[in-house]
Amino acid sequence: MTAALSADQTIQQWGNGLGVRITAPIAKAARFARGLPIKVEVVEGGIFLRAVGKPHLTLAQKLKAFDPAIHGGEVMATGRIGAEVF
Repeated sequence: MTAALSADQTIQQWGNGLGVRITAPIAKAARFARGLPIKVEVVEGGIFLRAVGKPHLTLAQKLKAFDPAIHGGEVMATGRIGAEVF
């Protein structure tokens, strides 16, 4: 694996653990975004970060993507189940 982009970083104390800041150019090149689930693996000579899913969207992001023409209407389009009053 050859590094197309690299940055020198320093490991810092972060609460009871350690942390490394992923700079914007590195995150963009790796297609990392806030909320992206990752897997951290220990490999020979260091660690390896791998995306394992899609980013978890914030409520604001979900609302921005909401389109009433596509998502509108009743959630359950079945008949009455109980004693609903209309």
